[in-house]
Amino acid sequence: MTAAARSLADIDWETWRAKDPATLVFVVKNGEILLIRKKRGLGAGKINGPGGRLGSGETPRQCAVREMKEELGVTPIGLTYCGENRFQFVDGYSIHVFVFLAKGVRGKPVETDEAVPMWTPLDRIPWEEMWEDDPLWLPLVLEKRGFQARFLFDGDTMLDWDVLQLPEPPPQDPAAP
Repeated sequence: MTAAARSLADIDWETWRAKDPATLVFVVKNGEILLIRKKRGLGAGKINGPGGRLGSGETPRQCAVREMKEELGVTPIGLTYCGENRFQFVDGYSIHVFVFLAKGVRGKPVETDEAVPMWTPLDRIPWEEMWEDDPLWLPLVLEKRGFQARFLFDGDTMLDWDVLQLPEPPPQDPAAP
């Protein structure tokens, strides 16, 4: 990745490796989606799904469960792997995000020092308060379709993107990079 990258074509995706592997989890139950307002870290102030960076030796699924507990005090139920987002930022930072869908949670989501939980009707997802890329791939998750996506960002501004839709979620969980 060169600092001058302004499009996905400027990046050698064959050798690309993210600085941070991470997860996102979207829980959908009774016509609502569990979102969070992030309090700190990448995307602070934005609305997103709970998730975070993989720990050493941790699988994406293990990370997804741990992050749900840490951020909201709940355990996801019926966790299904849906796809991956590869984010490259022009400042050199990169993150590879494994996305999961859950059909419920054990426990009641609570506010923590990391996030404020928000059960939101599916027809009122606050896209304008989320990352610019979310409307391009999150609907695929909600439709239970698989995907592979790549994005180039300059800060909060998306410069380029590519989303490959798969007919269904991938058949198995990903291995940690």
